[in-house]
Amino acid sequence: MLELNKIYNMDCMEGMRQFPDKYFELAIVDPPYGIGNFVQTSGNVRGEAVKWNDHTPTYDYFTELRRVSKEQIIWGANYFNSFNANGGAIVWWKHTPPETNFSECEIASYSRLKRVAFVDLIWQNINRSERTIHPCQNPVALYTCLLNKYAKKGDKILDTHLGSGSSVIACHKLGFEYIGFEIDEEYFKAAQERIDNFKAQTNIFDLMGAE
Repeated sequence: MLELNKIYNMDCMEGMRQFPDKYFELAIVDPPYGIGNFVQTSGNVRGEAVKWNDHTPTYDYFTELRRVSKEQIIWGANYFNSFNANGGAIVWWKHTPPETNFSECEIASYSRLKRVAFVDLIWQNINRSERTIHPCQNPVALYTCLLNKYAKKGDKILDTHLGSGSSVIACHKLGFEYIGFEIDEEYFKAAQERIDNFKAQTNIFDLMGAE
């Protein structure tokens, strides 16, 4: 079984198969939406051309995800059906200007809810508060909010499509154990560097506080 509190440059399907049933208390995942790469008419480019966003997650992916985790928050529910019988959802209002081609909100299915929850968090596709290293990067604040609301102390967190590493940074901040998978080597290296830099800064502040 893979070691916790690390990220792995590997296919998440291969990674999840190494864990027993319901090993993770919560999976917070943001798989490809199957919408390809696109350019805003104003000239704001969503990164270089990619192929990983051409297809939605497979049936086998959802089956394995639900096998290995007790509960799942799955972003992309406005592009594919990831709902269970509860039909619960989380809507994130990003404050994206409506005149752009980008979604004003993102929708996640949440297996535990039987209602719709709402997150109001500014994250425009331009003038973002964080430097982005991934074309579909989500803010650390989003994962911090989700963990504070839907995870409890001692939970193990799974992210199958790590991207920029925001979920892991939030887990580290709040003291959750985690596993993250990223199949793309360049994204993985950038995420690892970002996570390492965050941990180094945290250690410096801890040392300063101890003096």
